[in-house]
Amino acid sequence: MGRIRRIAITTGGGDAPGLNAVIRSVVLSALQRNWEVIGIRKGYEGLFDTSKLIPLDRDSVRGITHIGGTILGTTNRGNPFEYPMRCADGAISLVDRSDELVETFRRMRIDALVAIGGDGSMRIAHGLAEKGLPVVGVPKTIDNDLSGTVITFGFDTAVTVATDALDRLHSTAEAHERVMVVEVMGRYAGWIALHSGVASTADVILIPEIPFDIDIVCDKVLDREARGRHFTIAVVAEGAHPVGGEMVVSGKAVGQEVRLGGIAEQVAAAIEERTGKESRVVRLGHLQRGGRPTTFDRLTALRFGAAAVRTIEAGIFNVMVALDPPRVKTVELAEAVSRMKNVPLDSDTMLTARDLGVCFGDGTDGEEAGT
Repeated sequence: MGRIRRIAITTGGGDAPGLNAVIRSVVLSALQRNWEVIGIRKGYEGLFDTSKLIPLDRDSVRGITHIGGTILGTTNRGNPFEYPMRCADGAISLVDRSDELVETFRRMRIDALVAIGGDGSMRIAHGLAEKGLPVVGVPKTIDNDLSGTVITFGFDTAVTVATDALDRLHSTAEAHERVMVVEVMGRYAGWIALHSGVASTADVILIPEIPFDIDIVCDKVLDREARGRHFTIAVVAEGAHPVGGEMVVSGKAVGQEVRLGGIAEQVAAAIEERTGKESRVVRLGHLQRGGRPTTFDRLTALRFGAAAVRTIEAGIFNVMVALDPPRVKTVELAEAVSRMKNVPLDSDTMLTARDLGVCFGDGTDGEEAGT
């Protein structure tokens, strides 16, 4: 490539705390190099409607590091390789508009794209890079399921929110001698459930990586009851499922992945029926996505943004910046999207949970939990 003059930024997929910090870091780092920065509103859709392209300068990003959400907006419906279009008969079909997007990118004389997103957005970024678009990815997802990076920004904030909610639920669960079943996000990975559950001394943690036996979960509740602990805190990842069963799907729109959710209701109903213990459900949902990012997420996001600009300056593309403590490095986008990063069952956090007596519904929990 020749000298960089103009770059663009897009934020795609679900929102996550720290997105604005990345945007600010990219913009200020680019301006230091006298580059022009264009913001693409609503994910990749902005390249299909140039009115959604906005210039970003110092004033645009002033004071946004601590603010949740994204000033550019986001969507999980704008996949240019499978873009939903309405046919003459009213039906919706998926159309490949990626060539159109690449042509717009070139017509606008954008020299490089910083694509901020999770696994879906990184797959799109990789596909566009394969078509010749100079792309650098930045890993964002509260689910922490992107491989190639030790952690994604947004995860720490989501875990902090979930842990705080679980802390608060302990007192009401104990006061009423109830079972509280708390459903957290995470899709097909159990990172949020595991980390928030261990940190809040939950008694039961159900994650997608370990299909659970509801009888074993109920035995845990009854064992606590016999020992005078008349309440139980259960953390359930939205992708958790019983042995031989499937994940609970709450819906799906054309051009989108399925929406998971509802497993907590099933777990709570089964516990109440089999143990006689009153059980209540709390679904944290999008509370985990909103609000101010933690210090860790802010700093990680700022580091990622600056690293993305340095990577563009070095002429390195079709890569994603990644945290490999203590440094930020780059990994090939192909590697980043090659597999989902699930919770390793032999990880130190898992072993710690086992030693603390947490029940995962597989019959290998210890004698005593933390509450």
